[in-house]
Amino acid sequence: MPSDQVDYIASLLVHSSTVTVLTGAGMSAPSGVPTFRGQNGLWNNKRAEELATLRAFSTDPQGVWAWYAWRREHIGQCEPNNGHHVLARWSRLSEHFTVITQNVDGLHERAGTRNVIPFHGDIWSLKCLLNCQQSRKTWIDTDVSKKTKIPLCPDCGGFARPAVIWFGESIDTAVMQASISALHCDLFFVIGTSALVQPAASFAQAARSNGAFVVEVNTERTPISDIANAVFDGSCDDILNQIDQARAVEPTSPKSGG
Repeated sequence: MPSDQVDYIASLLVHSSTVTVLTGAGMSAPSGVPTFRGQNGLWNNKRAEELATLRAFSTDPQGVWAWYAWRREHIGQCEPNNGHHVLARWSRLSEHFTVITQNVDGLHERAGTRNVIPFHGDIWSLKCLLNCQQSRKTWIDTDVSKKTKIPLCPDCGGFARPAVIWFGESIDTAVMQASISALHCDLFFVIGTSALVQPAASFAQAARSNGAFVVEVNTERTPISDIANAVFDGSCDDILNQIDQARAVEPTSPKSGG
């Protein structure tokens, strides 16, 4: 990794007024969180695309919940990696720092990152499957012992479901608006995402169109690589740590609000 390129990005980070980061599965891979997609994402000979749908839960709620219970148990044993902690430090440097994550594992929050937008929801939150009138919108549930018993809505007694975005569902309006607003930034990082799932896949182009300097960090080339201003090939925790170390010695200047 050329040190001059690392130093340049570190300087941009220090002197940018607004910074936004988009993270995907590669962000959590060093923590041991599987992607749950592709060949390595098979579970009981089923793919995520077959399980993470309203139709699948309606048809086989026990089977789908068993998959989510397995995922929750596995993720619960993982810890934020060095890359998560780097972003947590950066988030405390400026109030105009935002992390939009496609991950549902909650590791950014556990690392102490401020201003996280969980774009695809949170696997540690549940909501009523029926959206009953009495039900709270979502509630936290970190009990990983529920491997076979489907959680119930505390208000109507019906089935609860993970508060995540399933295939075929729309992103929450408030989440989408907050994400679009964050694309108006000086510096935009795309970290560990394949850039194939819309609408998040279009965020880098939108940020660049808004005038942002776009930095991609990934272990392989993606559609973002051709539009990014700088591309780092490698593990996110290693590269982010290099940038953070260079940032620590970069002379600072007051950042203007906006």
